[in-house]
Amino acid sequence: MIPGGAVEHRWQADGLDIAGLAWGDPANPPVLALHGWLDNACSFAMLAPLLRDHYVIALDLSGHGQSSRRSADATYQIYDDLPQIYSVLKQLGWDQHAVIGHSRGALISALFASAFPEQVEKLVLLDSISPPTLEPTEFVSQMRRFVLEKRRLTDRRTRVYANSQLAVTARQEQGLHREAAELIAGRNLTEVEGGYTWTTDPRLRGASAVKMTAEQVDTMLRSLDMPTLVLLAEDGLASTNASRFSALAGCIPEVVIERYPGGHHFHMESGADKLGARINRFLTRGD
Repeated sequence: MIPGGAVEHRWQADGLDIAGLAWGDPANPPVLALHGWLDNACSFAMLAPLLRDHYVIALDLSGHGQSSRRSADATYQIYDDLPQIYSVLKQLGWDQHAVIGHSRGALISALFASAFPEQVEKLVLLDSISPPTLEPTEFVSQMRRFVLEKRRLTDRRTRVYANSQLAVTARQEQGLHREAAELIAGRNLTEVEGGYTWTTDPRLRGASAVKMTAEQVDTMLRSLDMPTLVLLAEDGLASTNASRFSALAGCIPEVVIERYPGGHHFHMESGADKLGARINRFLTRGD
């Protein structure tokens, strides 16, 4: 599915097909947008057109949307996306750019910005800041869980819906408004015998083999030396642990943190125009 005003793009990176959508004039300042877990580039279909003075490219991360699934021996840890992102940026010729990430995409954005701060001029994190941490005592049990879940999900058959609207309803039941569910599902579905099924890789639901420690997260956040805007949804992930999110954001040297009405996908809700105006101001003026 290609929403109005967007242009489809494709790249090859590490033997994978990476798909993406672009909005705006390529002559404008570039912005890379990274979507959340089980979403795709259409996650930014409402927000990207509002960033009128910028050229926005939103990727389908591997295993999502129209991008390739990883090979059977590969994993979907958040670190695994970094080489493909780096490759796509090199192919685009973007030496410096802004990055916007939502949810899982925000975690990946923060990791990328910490590893390549010379490339990221400004960073915008939507309803997430850093990955969940792991206590050293949990290391062994985490490895066991990773192996068992990878095996179970590799053998799992994906559900087939008799028509696409049933799939849209299934996504809507996970907390999305109807229009947002149609955008996400439209790019995450493929037609098969008997109906439609998800293009998203079932292994994305599995446990990671390794998670960062609290000390590693602290180091990563403190290395973000670019201006950073953290926008949290009032009814999103931070609503149940606001103190943790505030503490994490406080580790970032140059950060502005604000809260906006809406749920976890607030950038796809009726308040997207206010988010767009705020992000525009930040990207253009830095405040």
